[in-house]
Amino acid sequence: MAYEEQFEQARKDVQTLSRKPGNDDLLYLYAHFKQGSVGDVTGKRPGMLDMVGRAKYDAWAKLKGMDQDSARQNYISKVEALRKSHG
Repeated sequence: MAYEEQFEQARKDVQTLSRKPGNDDLLYLYAHFKQGSVGDVTGKRPGMLDMVGRAKYDAWAKLKGMDQDSARQNYISKVEALRKSHG
């Protein structure tokens, strides 16, 4: 399976987990998915009242400079681990 196909399959697989991952896992997945599909963070950091948006932005910003292939591999690995633990 091609690398892009694995990434897309992992995106689909995460939607089928039997239970929702914890917030830390969700932020990890979000950040690595965005870095793997878009690249470095863009736009302004959300305001203080948007706590979820800020957390997502900050998680993604921490990956600045990571190449997209590494981010995709980390995302795929995390989804595989979650599938084993969350079914």
